[in-house]
Amino acid sequence: MTYKDLVLSENNTYFLYQNKNIFDRFFINALKFHDEGLAAVQDEMGWFHINLEGKDLYKNRYKRTFGYYFGASTVIDFNDNAFHLDIKGTKIYAQNYAWCGNFQQKICVVKNFENQYFHIDLKGNKIYPENYLYAGDFYDNYACVMLKENKLFKHIDLNGKDLNGHLFQDLGVFHKGFATAKDAKGWFHIDKKGNEIYKERYLQIEPFYNGCALVTTFENEKKIINDF
Repeated sequence: MTYKDLVLSENNTYFLYQNKNIFDRFFINALKFHDEGLAAVQDEMGWFHINLEGKDLYKNRYKRTFGYYFGASTVIDFNDNAFHLDIKGTKIYAQNYAWCGNFQQKICVVKNFENQYFHIDLKGNKIYPENYLYAGDFYDNYACVMLKENKLFKHIDLNGKDLNGHLFQDLGVFHKGFATAKDAKGWFHIDKKGNEIYKERYLQIEPFYNGCALVTTFENEKKIINDF
């Protein structure tokens, strides 16, 4: 039996295997199992994790626990400190944060108690010296960050380096080579050099899927554009 064989009940209170409550155990709330074979669950004392045998991974309880990504899970203690646990339930690093994301590409965005965002590695080390007004997850080797000095967005690479020197009013992650971006005239798509791939601007846009993207014009009309 693997974690993929276990199905979370519709009311998120127990786990099913072959349509039966496999652990004969109910929870106040539960999240699905992740790759490490661990699931976040809640009982009367708080949130914690269980293994594929339905047993508690550790004795501690938290205000919230979340799924495991790359062997690390975000938890929030009852003092509203956020940090990551390893697959044994041990705190990975000494630092506490106001908020933690999930690890993506072995890198995680966190927010300190001064409301500044940055990224850390799996050991809890900052991967660059800067702090940002906002930072997003890494996707396809790049992340979006918002600068404190002007509230503009840019892309950074896995080392925290500026990707292309371009700044935007808003920005999305790269998907199949293109990212959504916004300037004073509206939304459009850019390549990895930060260059627009067409002149038009739109009220809303979506990423390209198989060469096509849904956009909304300033007349509030929907249409499909392509990247070729």
